[in-house]
Amino acid sequence: MKNVVDRLIEKIKKMNNPTVMGLDPRYEMIPECVTKKYPKNLEGASKAIIEFNKNLIDATYDIIPAIKPQIAFYEMYGIPGIKAFYETCKYAKEKGMFVIADIKRGDIGSTAKGYSNAYLGKTKIGETEESIFDVDFITVNPYMGSDCVSPFIEDCKKYDKGIFILVKTSNPSSGELQDVKLENGEEVYKKVASLVEKWGEDLRGENGYSSVSAVVGATYPKQLESLRTLAPHTFFLIPGYGAQGGKPEDIAYGFDKKGIGGIVNASRSLMCAYKSDNWKDSYCEEEYAKATRAEAIRMKEELNQFIK
Repeated sequence: MKNVVDRLIEKIKKMNNPTVMGLDPRYEMIPECVTKKYPKNLEGASKAIIEFNKNLIDATYDIIPAIKPQIAFYEMYGIPGIKAFYETCKYAKEKGMFVIADIKRGDIGSTAKGYSNAYLGKTKIGETEESIFDVDFITVNPYMGSDCVSPFIEDCKKYDKGIFILVKTSNPSSGELQDVKLENGEEVYKKVASLVEKWGEDLRGENGYSSVSAVVGATYPKQLESLRTLAPHTFFLIPGYGAQGGKPEDIAYGFDKKGIGGIVNASRSLMCAYKSDNWKDSYCEEEYAKATRAEAIRMKEELNQFIK
């Protein structure tokens, strides 16, 4: 049966583009041509973020299949920031994009269920149920064990949603915990990958990939390659491309022989493309969205040289 990952794969194939645009809009990154329209306060920051994000979505929704807003960059602006997160997710879905909410939640029992209700499922109020953020995927931290993951999996089944579980992250110090060897000699990240494969057995779709998926960083290509073999039914969200140094030839290890199996995130390199060496001489600040589109096309072509 077709699941949410199957539909994402269809979108990737249609656009010939296995990328997701990370939307992590720190105020100082937003062009002045946007921020000068609004007061220098939390409400003004929220409005600037919404305008900035919507313009980037308008420039790319026909060539990029998904966005990944990181909740921290909205929470830091308080309630107005949460509104900007909500409006961003809603607008992207209206434009036909998948939304991966990067929230990295992980807690036990009823707490995990509360997080899942907010992002994947519904919140019950008396006799009614309300969808809150209603995104397609979220990121999940599994390091409290299976009982912190199971509420999310239950809602994946019930509402046809997906999760990306942290397995091998792209940050420099990830090895302090994730590379530690267990008594049997197996690294922690491989143990987590095996658990993800097991947790997702009942949610595999037509392409063989489960909606219980994994985060595996592009900055560790050897681990990425080994995990593609170890977890053949696990779809990968691959961060670390661009500003973090992930190379397209390394990222290719995360894909299967059919050229599917993953989606590659880029945040700063897309959001701030107008400032980059590639595009700063071609686009002025007011044309930031055009620069993002140009970089998205360049990234797509570069990745496809190696993935295909």
